[in-house]
Formats: sequence, C-alpha cells, structure tokens
Amino acid sequence: MKLKTKQPRKQRKFLYNAPLHLRQKIMSATLSTELRQKYGFRTIPIRKGDKVRVMRGDFKGHEGKVVEVDLKRYRIYIEGVTVKKVNGTEVFYPVHPSNVMIIELNLDDEKRKEIIERRA
Repeated sequence: MKLKTKQPRKQRKFLYNAPLHLRQKIMSATLSTELRQKYGFRTIPIRKGDKVRVMRGDFKGHEGKVVEVDLKRYRIYIEGVTVKKVNGTEVFYPVHPSNVMIIELNLDDEKRKEIIERRA
C-alpha cells in the first residue's frame, strides 16, 4: 500500500486509482485514548456503525454513528452532521475520516473481532 514516491502527483494518482480493498484501508481513523490503551493500536479502518467524534471543521465536537462509508469519494456520513438544502431537506455532510476520532467500535461483525485480535 505504501508508495515509494513523495511526488504529490503520483500520490494523488495512487489515491484516484486505488482498488477497493486498499481504499478500505486508506479510510482509517484514529482511536480515542481509552480505546488505544484497551486494544494497543492507534488507527483502524472506519466502518458503518462506529461511533465517532468530529475533530476538525464546522462540525467540530459533534458525535454520532457512521451511517455510510463512501469509498469512491473517501468520505463518511455521520448522524447529526447535516446541512439544510435550499428546498428545506436535510442531507448528510460528507466528512473525511482523517478529521474524526473513533470513540466506540462496532463489534457486531466476527471479521472485525478477528482483525482486532490479530492486531493486538
């Protein structure tokens, strides 16, 4: 996954052309200090159902569950992080995963538990 080049154009090209299995890994977010101490690692790929806190931007401080993970656009959608359109409808505001912190993991999936055990 790691590129040897530092050239911004090649970094951008890699992100633009990345396959889905790498996009999932790129969509990682940091863990809260409690979760870091509990599991022993710093970041984990974000998933639908994780509870996150927005750390940067207009919605800084908002907490909510991840409703959708958009791998195509490298964005996540969070409950409560919405904007009002001109016609009055509320739509989710896309947030980059680097701007959020995971405060509660979704452990419903067996695969996720395996990943956590393997990394710890």
